[in-house]
Amino acid sequence: MKRFVLLYSILLLLIFTLVACSAASNSSEAPEQPDSKTEQEEAIDQKEEKKETKDPGKLLVYTAGPKGMAEELLQGFMDQTGIEAEMFQGTTGAILGRIEAESSNPLADVVILASWPAAKDLKNKDLLFAYPEAKDADKLHKGWNEEDYFFGYSASALGITYNTQLVQNPGKDWSDYTLAEWKDEVNIPDPSLSGSSLDFVAGYLSNHPDQGWELFEKLRANKVQVAGANKEALDPVIIGAKRAVLAGVDYMAYSAKAKGEPIDILYPTSGTVVNPRPAMILKSAKNLENAKLFIDYLLSDEAQKIIANAYLLPGRSDIPAHPDRVDYQEIPQLPIDWDWMSQHQEKINEKFQELMR
Repeated sequence: MKRFVLLYSILLLLIFTLVACSAASNSSEAPEQPDSKTEQEEAIDQKEEKKETKDPGKLLVYTAGPKGMAEELLQGFMDQTGIEAEMFQGTTGAILGRIEAESSNPLADVVILASWPAAKDLKNKDLLFAYPEAKDADKLHKGWNEEDYFFGYSASALGITYNTQLVQNPGKDWSDYTLAEWKDEVNIPDPSLSGSSLDFVAGYLSNHPDQGWELFEKLRANKVQVAGANKEALDPVIIGAKRAVLAGVDYMAYSAKAKGEPIDILYPTSGTVVNPRPAMILKSAKNLENAKLFIDYLLSDEAQKIIANAYLLPGRSDIPAHPDRVDYQEIPQLPIDWDWMSQHQEKINEKFQELMR
């Protein structure tokens, strides 16, 4: 009996030992259970981070043109980057009006104007985003980078465009067009519609603070007509309804001449305004990273060559102008005080409209 009890006890001990070993073995071989809550939280965080760094929609550019060049630049940007973009094109005045109308819900990411002082005004209103990392900005002409808030990616000069079939001896300076032989034969773009025209009027007045308005009074007396924006002022000269246009953008004249129109242009001997065309990012841009890439593209070799082919002056000093136009260094220029012009342009335009209408 004792012997049976002893054997039974030994058997039970062996069974317990085997069960314990098996449990220990299963415990050591089972994989560590993950903290599913932590992993889920990390996945959500990563998803949110991607959402924050990804631009939500199409890049929207407001541009003062010119239309063909603006479309080519936009297409070049999309081809190079794969980023979708769309464009609203209008005069500087139309773009500024649109920005003001949308002030409670800004839509544009990038703005391109035809007036440097107008861009200064946007900067003074704290509407612009500084982009010091802009590529190739160091290659721009001196003074064409406004503290990294906007960049003169191109420029036009304001000249005297005339019909070569009607004019054999064009006046060499602004004041020549106050003479009787030019009476009722000359247009000038409207500064309220053309930023470049406003730049000319303000630039001229800043250099002639005492007698500056006298020129415009004499032009008015000689029946110089204020004729819309640049294209509207130039078209009558092309068809021969007018003989000349004062302070028109030069690239339009070169472009018309290249198409075989009876048009030529000169720059007044006393000097004119070369106005860099500013490109900028709005502080309210919803597609900020893509907007930066667009500024980079505008200053790239490819874009600068597109600009030169459109007869504008490239913003970069290392990119040559079109061979069929006068280059930047050869244009007689008025000394320009952009800050003064920005401060006084609104009142200058008001007085111009009162005087010339």
